[in-house]
Amino acid sequence: MKKIRVTQTRSGIGRPVRQKRTLIALGLKKMHQTVELDASPQVLGMVKKIGHLLKVEEV
Repeated sequence: MKKIRVTQTRSGIGRPVRQKRTLIALGLKKMHQTVELDASPQVLGMVKKIGHLLKVEEV
């Protein structure tokens, strides 16, 4: 399965609770933190919903 590298570039402060929970579900807790995830449909859907807070790269 493909992998993606997701980096949080913008803060979750002042965002709706759903967006904050999505950041946590992706494993992002701090600014500029990077995680590598499998590119499953569920993960890609979460990334699409909060894409304005993230930087996404294919690995």
